[in-house]
Amino acid sequence: MSSQIDHLLNETRRFAPSADFADNAVATAELYERAAADREGFWADQARDLLHWHKPFTQVLDWSNPPFATWFADGELNVAYNCLDRHVEAGNGDRVALLWEGEPGDSRRVTYAELTEEVKRVANVLTDLGITAGDRVAIYLPMIPEAVAAMLAVARVGAIHSVVFGGFSADSLRSRIDDAGAKLVITADGGYRKGKVSPLKPAVDLALAGRNGGAAQETVEHVLVVRRGGNDVEWTEGRDLWWHDAVPAASPEHEAQGFPAENPLFILYTSGTTGKPKGILHTSGGYLTQTTFTNRVVHDLHPETDVFWCTADIGWVTGHSYVAYGPLANGATQVLYEGTPDMPHPGRWWEIVEKYAVTILYTAPTAIRSFMKIGREVPKKFDLSSLRLLGSVGEPINPEAWMWYRKIIGGKTTPIVDTWWQTETGAIMISALPGVTETKPGAAQVALPGISIDVVDEDGAHVGNGNGGLLVVTEPWPAMLRGIWGDPDRFVETYWDKFRTQGYYFAGDGARLDDDGDVWLMGRVDDVMNVSGHRLSTTEIESALVGNEAVAEAAVVGASDETTGQAVVAFVIVKQSYLSAHSPEGLAGTLRGWVGEQIGPIARPRDVYIVGELPKTRSGKIMRRLLRDVAEGREVGDTTTLADTAVMSVISAQVR
Repeated sequence: MSSQIDHLLNETRRFAPSADFADNAVATAELYERAAADREGFWADQARDLLHWHKPFTQVLDWSNPPFATWFADGELNVAYNCLDRHVEAGNGDRVALLWEGEPGDSRRVTYAELTEEVKRVANVLTDLGITAGDRVAIYLPMIPEAVAAMLAVARVGAIHSVVFGGFSADSLRSRIDDAGAKLVITADGGYRKGKVSPLKPAVDLALAGRNGGAAQETVEHVLVVRRGGNDVEWTEGRDLWWHDAVPAASPEHEAQGFPAENPLFILYTSGTTGKPKGILHTSGGYLTQTTFTNRVVHDLHPETDVFWCTADIGWVTGHSYVAYGPLANGATQVLYEGTPDMPHPGRWWEIVEKYAVTILYTAPTAIRSFMKIGREVPKKFDLSSLRLLGSVGEPINPEAWMWYRKIIGGKTTPIVDTWWQTETGAIMISALPGVTETKPGAAQVALPGISIDVVDEDGAHVGNGNGGLLVVTEPWPAMLRGIWGDPDRFVETYWDKFRTQGYYFAGDGARLDDDGDVWLMGRVDDVMNVSGHRLSTTEIESALVGNEAVAEAAVVGASDETTGQAVVAFVIVKQSYLSAHSPEGLAGTLRGWVGEQIGPIARPRDVYIVGELPKTRSGKIMRRLLRDVAEGREVGDTTTLADTAVMSVISAQVR
């Protein structure tokens, strides 16, 4: 990358841990020393200390057939028992597991004893429906307690869940059901979204109705339906059954049996470059070890006193690792929220923080920037003093959003952990450790104890401090993906082929090392533009734009250009306070000049479009490929995964 593009690395603000926080922190610097001295022994200690094993393991890591790893392979455990039963048996059955808040304002408090009983009943229903170890169950539910119970019940009987995000279409659901060969679908009539019921059961019916002829296997035998939305649904007798009929009638007694540590736990589908979704496969023992450990030390989780809130939907890996599994394995109390951040008013999240005295908040930079757009006046209306730790996940966070998060939400003192990981890694890989690390706004910072990270050039050589390159994982880790469901060749080709000689895992992210050796994520490598021979990172230009006081959020893409090869095109959301006082044309010109001043003339956008919204999935990720279609004058591609499919029509009209 061009040496001119140093905007992010010019960040000089530093925040040392307070003495009070450090004195009570879960993490200590000694964790790094232990892991460095004996990495495999370190992970073995975490597995033994944090989890209950039905059969203790004697083997830690088998890396004899890379890139296919096994962890704790001769041990046996039950994931649901670790998340539920053992806490009840330890006398913590009355502790609240889930503080659930529905979008309309209804709420439920579910204790560990209550959740354990519910999961046992659901496990018995699954068994009665013929679900056994190794079978696949598709889960297509809103953010309700039954979603967590369904995941844990599937895990309890040794089956494999495939959670499909509730915003996906019937076609997307069908392709995932078919690829996994699911025997059962667990869904709801509907769930609340943006003030109205979003139907789910009709999409399941459509997905299954379309599965006739062709190559699709007729595998689904039953559909278990939760009544949530109250919307009318069609019913297929003999196939469909109501949760509220089947589950309460089932026995509350179910003994959790141990399964091998490498027993598959879940398949989670991600978008693939071929158009066919990739079914990322995770297993049990290593995954649960790393999610439990990272939730404990990165989020500084004190289960007896903390109220943890990860805002992710269970349809994404963050919801798997830091809603369904990590917090419950740690015996924590957590918030579960069904709806959107702005319903029924833009302060809903902060109202929930105040209501439940949330102490740890873990959310995405896109959400933070959306709140910046609205303005600080909204969160200032609520008491956020209970918050003692803030987290960021999902994509790189620019320094100004990081500072806004700290100042406005964290009251200028609350530490922030910015975490890097992926669906494929299963759990957090790079992050500050609160109480230990001096934090830098915008930096992911350092590999966690027991994780080996490097930034390398195209040949796999270490780039050295002050330089950029490709982010790789150089040693196997417990929560690593075990493959792509049904396609081992694609697994090797996608993640291991580029650095096969070195045995490095590479999934497409670029990064830089600063002078201290800390990691700064630069976004996907395919989000790097080549402008007149200069390689420019979209992340750096977006960060520069958001550094302007008028800008709440920005997305940058490279568009084909006859003169420069690629040109920088920016789509910008301006803070509401600036819209009335400035014309869009004037703001666009100002921002073009601003980027040139902050980074250099080569990075100045050819076009800056002032827009009201950006195209995002319901997990908060910006769909830059759709913006690239607009910038290059093409017909806009598939918008079915967007939270609001109308956004692209509005943007296209504004650009014209």
